[in-house]
Amino acid sequence: MAELIKIINSHILIEFDRGRFDDWCVYLTKKGSRRYPPSDAEYFSRLQELGKVYSCQRIYNDFIKFYNPTDKAISLDILKMIDILAESYAGDEEEMNTWFTVIYAGIVAEENKEHAVLKKRIKRLGMHQALTENLTPEYAANFSKGKTVKELDLIMKALEI
Repeated sequence: MAELIKIINSHILIEFDRGRFDDWCVYLTKKGSRRYPPSDAEYFSRLQELGKVYSCQRIYNDFIKFYNPTDKAISLDILKMIDILAESYAGDEEEMNTWFTVIYAGIVAEENKEHAVLKKRIKRLGMHQALTENLTPEYAANFSKGKTVKELDLIMKALEI
């Protein structure tokens, strides 16, 4: 059964529901469109585009503000923080709120994955690669595939993640 995370402006719905592997799949539904699980590459791409307007470093810094306090449970305080952060992106508030909330839910999902060792750090690595290293969204989204936990942990520690 779906678990509502947030409704944005009465027409964008973000929720957890059953995915291919577990009950922590993040789904996005926009009014008039089908519900789907957004990919890392999709939001990395949009955030890079928005970074041309607002700076990728600013977006990454705002991401860190809600990344750090995130744990296994959805927090109303963090959802409110995301609302406030998104308001500062004049003209793109709704899109920033949507992507920040999707990413936040993805971090919570990583924290709840049964056999995940790196937990939320994996999401931060992707955001770091896409926004501060300016790697392609596809590369950042697929970077961890085929790598061992030990390899990734060393890379993350070198980046202070």
